[in-house]
Amino acid sequence: MPQKKEKKQEDDHGVEFALRPSEWEDYVGQENVKTNTRLIIDAAKKRGEVCDHLLFYGQAGLGKTTLAYLIGREMGANVRSTTGPALEKAGDVAAILSNLEPYDILFIDEVHRINKLVEEILYPALESRKLHFIVGKGASARTFSLDLPPFTVIAATTKVNLLSSPLRSRFGATFKLDYYRHADIEKILARSAGILKTSITDGAIKLLAGASRFTPRTANRLLKRARDYADVYGDGIINEGVVDKILNLLEIDHLGLERTDRELLNALICKFRGGPVGLKAMSATLSEEMGTIEDVYEPFLMSLGLLERTSLGRIATKAAYEHLKIPIKEKLV
Repeated sequence: MPQKKEKKQEDDHGVEFALRPSEWEDYVGQENVKTNTRLIIDAAKKRGEVCDHLLFYGQAGLGKTTLAYLIGREMGANVRSTTGPALEKAGDVAAILSNLEPYDILFIDEVHRINKLVEEILYPALESRKLHFIVGKGASARTFSLDLPPFTVIAATTKVNLLSSPLRSRFGATFKLDYYRHADIEKILARSAGILKTSITDGAIKLLAGASRFTPRTANRLLKRARDYADVYGDGIINEGVVDKILNLLEIDHLGLERTDRELLNALICKFRGGPVGLKAMSATLSEEMGTIEDVYEPFLMSLGLLERTSLGRIATKAAYEHLKIPIKEKLV
């Protein structure tokens, strides 16, 4: 049994990798980010220089990692990957930077979680390609500098506000990745279905796109689950009926709201009369971390116009009442 489980995990990883765009033209959406990034890439290639350091931020699943690897492919550079939590000590950063080859790209995911003391090692590395370190202690301590080869750092974060100003300022360009349009999600789903060699109807694509939270990662996840359902209980074709069944099983409605999303809105309307209510009170009511509510659930609900953040607290909109089919007068009880 353990061998089968390991094989399944490898298969899932392989599917995820296969669905990730490997060519610049395959990357759908984020046109403004792509246009500006393309300019930086082409200018660097024309001058024979490394690409400028880049910072991408936005909600999880919008394609920040994919974009970093595509830039590496366009630049003909090797991409080395790490994460903010993995860079715990100055020695960790020094080891990675000193082993970079000329024109390498270092991709740092979750860069906001880098230790603040470690950031100081990055400052001269990003700005002047110098690595400064101290050997010894006290009066006998000596400072050494190591020249680094030309390299590029591409960083990704979901919480750009947690990056210190000195670190942010050392990136040559900062781009925000926004939620995708329905039309772009539909294109991504059609492409992914082709890669998975799965038959899917146009109606099914539209339903899946509507429930995908404007996010490619979510769209592909729902597509894979719909494919599972079609293979096990149907004829292998994903149609509207199959999508309805899998969304019901996953407790996802046609707008992409999951159970916790609906519980949040329901509590806001029925328990707090539509608001305004503070984040701490919502956290206690839902038994969810405040950071999870603020960073995971609320951005999507606000993008749909179901919730508003005000100086007094969170407020449910008229659209939220209508979506949950709760009479407006409930707010006045």
